Amino acid sequence: MNRFATQRAAVPALREAAAAVSLALLAWPALAQDATDAPAKEKGQLETVTITAERRVENIKEVPNAVSKISGEKLDVLNSGGQDVRFLSGRVPSLNIESSFGRAFPRFYIRGYGNTDFRLNASQPVSLVYDDVVQENPILKGFPAFDLAAVEVVAGPQGTLYGRNTPAGVVKFDSVKPSQRQEGYLNVSYGNYGTMSLEGAANVPLTGDWAARISAQIQHRDDWVKNQVPTGKTGEMEGYDDRALRVQALYQPHKDFSALFNFHGRDLKGSARVFRASIIKPGTNDLVDGFDPEKSYTDGVNEQTLHATGGSARLRWGLGQINLYSITGYESVRPFSRGDVDGGYLYGGTKPFTQEGQAGFPAESSSSMSGHRQITQEFRVESATPGPLRWQGGLYFFDERYTARSTDYTTSTGLAAGYVDTYQKNTAWAAFGSVNYAVTQDFSLRGGLRYTHDKKDVNVSSSYTDLNTSTGVSANTADKKWNWDVSGTYALTKETNLYARVATGFRASSVQGASRFAGQSQATPENVTSYEVGVKSDFWDRRARLSASAFTYTVKDLQLTAVGGQSNANRLLNAKKATGNGVELNLELLPVDQLLITLGGSLNNTKIKDPSLSLPACGGGCTMTDPLVAGSTTNYSIDGNPLPNAPKWVANLTARYAFPTAAGNEFYIYTDWAYRSKVNFFLYEAKEFTGKALTEGGLRGGYIWNNGKYEAAIFVRNITNQIRITGAIDFNNNTGFINDPRTYGVQFKAIF
Repeated sequence: MNRFATQRAAVPALREAAAAVSLALLAWPALAQDATDAPAKEKGQLETVTITAERRVENIKEVPNAVSKISGEKLDVLNSGGQDVRFLSGRVPSLNIESSFGRAFPRFYIRGYGNTDFRLNASQPVSLVYDDVVQENPILKGFPAFDLAAVEVVAGPQGTLYGRNTPAGVVKFDSVKPSQRQEGYLNVSYGNYGTMSLEGAANVPLTGDWAARISAQIQHRDDWVKNQVPTGKTGEMEGYDDRALRVQALYQPHKDFSALFNFHGRDLKGSARVFRASIIKPGTNDLVDGFDPEKSYTDGVNEQTLHATGGSARLRWGLGQINLYSITGYESVRPFSRGDVDGGYLYGGTKPFTQEGQAGFPAESSSSMSGHRQITQEFRVESATPGPLRWQGGLYFFDERYTARSTDYTTSTGLAAGYVDTYQKNTAWAAFGSVNYAVTQDFSLRGGLRYTHDKKDVNVSSSYTDLNTSTGVSANTADKKWNWDVSGTYALTKETNLYARVATGFRASSVQGASRFAGQSQATPENVTSYEVGVKSDFWDRRARLSASAFTYTVKDLQLTAVGGQSNANRLLNAKKATGNGVELNLELLPVDQLLITLGGSLNNTKIKDPSLSLPACGGGCTMTDPLVAGSTTNYSIDGNPLPNAPKWVANLTARYAFPTAAGNEFYIYTDWAYRSKVNFFLYEAKEFTGKALTEGGLRGGYIWNNGKYEAAIFVRNITNQIRITGAIDFNNNTGFINDPRTYGVQFKAIF
């Protein structure tokens, strides 16, 4: 299909999705008129939201893109249960985060578009940017969230202004920066399972033109899952000790120069993800009868460690009509994760297994990385003069290299049976530019262009004599690509902006090295074209704020990962095409001064479109629902299936009600809820590997006193104690892993 045919095909889907957004517009003129005609009086209003999604500080209403921001108390509340970055999942429209590595390796999906690959050299189409530095390797994306000014989720291709793989979007973390103000905070909580979190930050007094800020977080949880196998090598699991530190120093001798230096590190020790054998009831996606989340059955070792260090230097020069930036970043990470992959201890028998702990055969393996280092450099220049024209442009450089080791262990001794080392070197450079132009007072245009050159070198060595070398043990790729975006914003009224955006994105080639179970595989670059329309409005005298968007996208040569199946391996492949379309909505309401409500939601329809693409059945014990390929007794067509881990519906709600006291203090109650509909764990569809809908809610009550300096609270996370299978291992039996059960505790925060 040519480009124009693709565009024609996209129009009906976009028109259908846009109809839902249009309905929201019908009532706005009346609401805006009411606000204009209302007599002036003192009452609360929503605060203006500023974002840096396009590398400048802007009012969120002015940015022609679907952007969600979490900051302040909401961020503190969601992060109160000792979770890792997965606490953000479902908290904004179209965002899903999952992991088969626990706290060390989060996988991000925006608008259903992500990557399930569990290998340490996997690439993801969602980029994570932490303090202006791209965190490319998936292990880097798990750095803890603490002392943050904000988290921004920018949906859709962002290939113009952000380096590295961004065809699905960007998740952006921004730390609180140092200042000369004498301020800081201490935040401590304690809860069930021995869960403890200690977080604090302080600006450190320095003389002259220097300012510094030290931030730290310590999280601990006891092992709360008890192994029921007397001869098991691991007793209790799911605990962790996670420590992170950030030191920043700011040098600013005058307004036209600043240098911000950042050093950060993380040390994690605890359990790998606990795989649970035969916990899915055959023929259904229910947990087996009598399932107890505090019990597991494993005869192997379970452990996980991670050491990460990094630093950056962000320099800014004000040169009159332009500002010049240099951002240099360095990251290094050394992870090790070992787990009992089969998740059981009873081997053999007739599938499907019906007793928890049963597995077809034993399998224990580990993944580690050595010699990792990532170096990035960006030079950016932007206009600094008022007027209708604003622009920015720059150069970006990326260099990452490491060795990832996969090790298998013998069941009888627990000693290493052999290893496979995959060495990867990835270098890239890009040139980019963006222009904003105010055509009239009410209408403005934006456009961007980026050229990327990306190279990978992959080599494999192994101690095994049966390494599958049928497709080679080395590969080299070199990809070049132009990407662009064009958008327009029209001020319908003073309170309401309409926008439209067309953007393209790109993800470079991927290579997975040879293993004992599968030969080397390679996926060619994928390219996405996205169309989006939306509206952003403050109304009801700024007691309400609404943003809504409708979108459709097409990914050509989509990179997919066939995980598991007949062997403990993953294989890369390309689908001819995949599509997605839907709507997103964010709403904030301040109906009375004491009550703040936020609502968010999204509808995402994703589909793989490749009639020639098929896969073998699952590893055994599951019920395939895909059709058999004509003339085959083993392969099933995945054409028309949704993308994996892509919920059709995502919704979230928060509500905070305050009870002021005569002394100027405050009692409050805060509740938050997140929902995602069912998901498909793998590329093929099977009853057992369809994750049920998940709803998690939280409740918090607290007291704030002494002009907001002190806060004491009690909280509950996953208040309904809803336990769901959130992922699976498919090559042995119906092995799965679950979400966290209900946690609760107390919290105290002091600001000084």
